Amino acid sequence: MRSGESFAVSWRYFDFWLLGAVALLVIFGVTMIRSAVAGNIELVALNLVQRQIIFAVAGFTIALIVAAIDYRLWDSISRPMYIGTVLLLAVLVIVGSALYGSARWFDTGVILIQPSEIAKIVLILTLADFFTQNMEKMQRLDWVARSFLFTMGITVWILLQPNLSTSIVMVVLWFAMLWASGLKLKHLALFIGGGVLAPLVSFPFLVDYQQRRVLNFLFPDPNARHGDIYNIQQALISIGSGGLLGQGYGHGTQVQLRFLKVRWSDFIFSAMAQEFGFVGIVLVLAVLAFVILRCLRGARLATDTFGALICYGVATMIAFQAIVNIGVNLNLMPATGLTLPFVSYGGSSLLSCLIGVGLVESVILRHRALEF
Repeated sequence: MRSGESFAVSWRYFDFWLLGAVALLVIFGVTMIRSAVAGNIELVALNLVQRQIIFAVAGFTIALIVAAIDYRLWDSISRPMYIGTVLLLAVLVIVGSALYGSARWFDTGVILIQPSEIAKIVLILTLADFFTQNMEKMQRLDWVARSFLFTMGITVWILLQPNLSTSIVMVVLWFAMLWASGLKLKHLALFIGGGVLAPLVSFPFLVDYQQRRVLNFLFPDPNARHGDIYNIQQALISIGSGGLLGQGYGHGTQVQLRFLKVRWSDFIFSAMAQEFGFVGIVLVLAVLAFVILRCLRGARLATDTFGALICYGVATMIAFQAIVNIGVNLNLMPATGLTLPFVSYGGSSLLSCLIGVGLVESVILRHRALEF
């Protein structure tokens, strides 16, 4: 079969259901961001809606390009990408505060780029390659330790920004992909114990605002008017006042009167709940769950371990961020900076999720490759 014919045939298996569901979430997210910033002169001046649309268009374009590229080509350049990402993050930590006022973003003068978001995709690709190449060795703890050190080579620079929430995402990706690679059950207890002890050991090393978030979650002050407790209180009020069908788009009192803070990003779930009610958020979460299941379907269809691990890693990234974001809004866990995938404002976060979807599509497109 000629290469042109192979390309035409492969696009028959493109998962339009996955892309359509993602597009629906992104469109809804832009709509919610517009409602969240309406009437706020300072936020309107920042052009948040327009910026999100630009990132969405760029993200979908890149996703289609990534889907067209054979995902198996990424394993040959995964190590250079890993090294380049580590160097980029190191430079950001070292000079970021002095030049950009923050060690999390590069300010291009037009938009802010957060390299740690792209680092998630790089970690998924490099871990997929590492585990594929050393699958039979993952039964040994020394090789499990090597994979952890490999992960921390990137994660430590994110932790130094400091960006604890994204660092946790990186470790979760490592464990999920390690589990998918065949972690022995007898080793599971060791990791569970380590997971329980890690927060206790790491707490003294957290920066002040991170410690306050944990303490405010464990020992809330009912009289607090500012800070994380206030934000969580307003989030819960927003969710509760939405009722079954919500107060209507653009009519949420906590949203439009600006009681709900960071309503366009961290607490967009609460804004959704107030304006669209329980029915609305259930529908949005159903679409999000559908996206995750389609990514897992890609893992099942993959013709090789490398492709399956890529899909599994992307599904884990989207699912974990969604669970944490919703958990924070419901006061089930301490406040973090993780966004609701595809919905919250955040160009770099949206871009990383769309690139992840493009990788999944690339795997699905080629799941029949061995038949031709």
